[in-house]
Amino acid sequence: MDDKEVNSDEERQEREHFIRIINAFRFYRTHSLKRVKNAEKYFSELPEEHQSMVPTFLENLRLLRTCIDHNYEVIKLILKDSDCMFENKNHGLPEGQTAPKKIPPTAFDMDKVKTTLKQFMRDWSEAGADEREACYGPVMREIKRLYSSDKCDASSVNILVPGAGLGRLAFELAKSGYSCQGNEWSLFMLFASNFVLNKCSEVNSFRLYPWVHQWTNLKHTSDQTVEIKFPDINPTDLAPNTNFSMAAGDFLEVYTDPEAWDCVATVFFIDTAHNIIAYIERIFKILKPGGHWINLGPLLFHYADMANETSIELSYEEVRKVVVRMGFQIEKEEQDVKTTYTQNPESMLQYNYCSVFFVARKPV
Repeated sequence: MDDKEVNSDEERQEREHFIRIINAFRFYRTHSLKRVKNAEKYFSELPEEHQSMVPTFLENLRLLRTCIDHNYEVIKLILKDSDCMFENKNHGLPEGQTAPKKIPPTAFDMDKVKTTLKQFMRDWSEAGADEREACYGPVMREIKRLYSSDKCDASSVNILVPGAGLGRLAFELAKSGYSCQGNEWSLFMLFASNFVLNKCSEVNSFRLYPWVHQWTNLKHTSDQTVEIKFPDINPTDLAPNTNFSMAAGDFLEVYTDPEAWDCVATVFFIDTAHNIIAYIERIFKILKPGGHWINLGPLLFHYADMANETSIELSYEEVRKVVVRMGFQIEKEEQDVKTTYTQNPESMLQYNYCSVFFVARKPV
């Protein structure tokens, strides 16, 4: 196979992946309403005396349908003009080619859609303020300490945020005056970040129901239909000369230039690697001598035990040794930092991470 055929095959796979993600978003309403319909069916099969004990059950299902419909209206806005989302790519079908037959998305893809909706809560709503403070706060404070105005001009400090999600941390760093680029691989997140960063300009102009898919561990029936508004600030409110951008693509493929960044900030990112050592090695390579790597997060290892995926899982003890052997000097370290990730604060089941926070420096 020559280079032209290889490139053509890669473009085809990329286009198919793009269409698959769009298909998952478009399937959201059908998928979600099916769960409601199943609940309605099971309820109808209960003895009448049991049904009478929860007289508002069907009324709540009607409300859930309304919330799902509204979420889907937001999804349609997210997908609008999606083919033109990337400056250097157009994922529309080649002339004369028809779209492939729509295939119902996998459960994994639908979970990603739901997670993306919850990400609006984490990154761009008042409801996510505490979660952002726990995860982004320590990183922001450390960057402002290391690169304070009495030490340097903030605009000359180049900061990279891999695994940027919906872009709030990268946005906040850019708003503080730093030159900042967020990097994200997931198309689910890229669709959503493109919408909130480029198409939302009024505070709290949209609403979502992030917990509408949570059927268990509810204290109150109303907890399932809690509304959040976003964005809690105006994402377009940046100084005219602000250097802020989002780059799509795999971290290891996009960032290859040595000594290009003053600081790399990773939050809930390094455990998304197939090979975490490769991430650490690349961060060391792209940092300028004297540059800093600031990290906060757990070691969930996203590909662990996932079918047809490779993954190496290390303890933090082993990760720390790799960091040092790579050449980093650890300047600050804190363990058991209590953090959450898109957590419903009212749920009877709470997932709390005892995250690690560290600052590592590449020697001059």
